[in-house]
Amino acid sequence: MQRITPETQEPTDAACRQATGKTLAQWFAVLDQSPGPAAGRRELAQAALTAVGKDEWWATTLAVEYEKARGQREKDGRPRGYSICVTKTVAAPLPEVFAAFGKAELLARWFGAGSSVHFADGGVLRDGDGDQLTFTRIRADKDLRASWQSSDLAPDSQVEVLFADKGKGRTGITLNHTRIQLRRDADVLRLGWGQCLQALRELLEAA
Repeated sequence: MQRITPETQEPTDAACRQATGKTLAQWFAVLDQSPGPAAGRRELAQAALTAVGKDEWWATTLAVEYEKARGQREKDGRPRGYSICVTKTVAAPLPEVFAAFGKAELLARWFGAGSSVHFADGGVLRDGDGDQLTFTRIRADKDLRASWQSSDLAPDSQVEVLFADKGKGRTGITLNHTRIQLRRDADVLRLGWGQCLQALRELLEAA
């Protein structure tokens, strides 16, 4: 996957004050009062969005960084982290779109040069940039689940791809990438996956 440098700021106190009017620490004090450290992600995110207004990404940042600061951890000992969602509708039949994730010759044209794939549960998809997806579940024409490994980008995160028949020969793709620990990585992946799915759409629609 091509790395695209985002126009973004690390979630520092200074960046947060510039974007939202308060530092991270000041917002954390607000969230301590309501909804509090025991709140779930949905409640935290809603409280943060109410506080900062329409900037959903900074609201998400506040929720994620608040969980980290207050020591909230999942069963694997890591914070829940960031999640991104990328969607695309492709004017191609669902079986063709699904199959494009399992053919190296097609992957090289939309996911990255040097791609190889063993398209089966436990199989691995690799590209020339050192990114690796290990498939944990493949359900034909329905969904894919995989663990993501990379030397420099959101290691030990999770990817899910959902496919939906939109009718009239169109297919919807929803890609969720979760357990991303750094905001920078989430920003890079959101841009990178967006570019990949756009390249996939152009490839299949031109066929």
